[in-house]
Amino acid sequence: MFVSGLGLDGAVYVHEVTRQLPEISIVRDRSRAMAVLDAIMSPEWEYRFYSFDSQWSPDQEVASMRDGCGNDYSIVFSPTGAYARGFDHESPMSPYRVTPPVPWPGLFDGVPEAFCPLATEPAFSDQDGTPRVTVCFWREQADTEWRSGAIEALPEGAKDDRSAKWLFDVLVDGRPEAYQQFAEEYYEVMVNIGAVRHIYALQPLTQNVVSSLNPDVNLSSLEGDLAQIGYPVHG
Repeated sequence: MFVSGLGLDGAVYVHEVTRQLPEISIVRDRSRAMAVLDAIMSPEWEYRFYSFDSQWSPDQEVASMRDGCGNDYSIVFSPTGAYARGFDHESPMSPYRVTPPVPWPGLFDGVPEAFCPLATEPAFSDQDGTPRVTVCFWREQADTEWRSGAIEALPEGAKDDRSAKWLFDVLVDGRPEAYQQFAEEYYEVMVNIGAVRHIYALQPLTQNVVSSLNPDVNLSSLEGDLAQIGYPVHG
């Protein structure tokens, strides 16, 4: 939970994120839409910013962001709820601020037992087992809000770069226009807002919608991506 009096540090910014995020089902829907849009904008998976794996495990799905510069996030959806972690390699809260590396004090405080294995999940850790995390929050199905740990304040004079906020900015914003702005900057092309709205509404894709975003992509070529993302299709 956010503690007042910490100043403008990581605790403030994770609180901004958790306060603005809607319920789990909406976050999941936004994440799937963003993943489909990126699948269209970038046919090559390794160059995509947003991804979604509805088959990550028998009872877990994962939404992911990676910016190609060493920053990323993951949100695990399960029957228990949702667990989110993010990593900003330039954050003063990086585990690599010390040797040997260790997560920032308080990040994992209060993590529910059901989510504890995710705190040390190998997919979210480096080769030595150190969790790659500078922000962490969660929400169980019965919760009425997203929660985070009692994060220790930054030392006097240290400044956070708002990483907890900017890592999740498009997801938190929630508007199709936010994705449009991101994609026009990242992919350096004009992005059809009508098509973005169509996908944010989780409407089944048509070739016209796909072509309006990327004329070089055929709807049939997206079948595998749509299945992995769990996006609605006709039939």
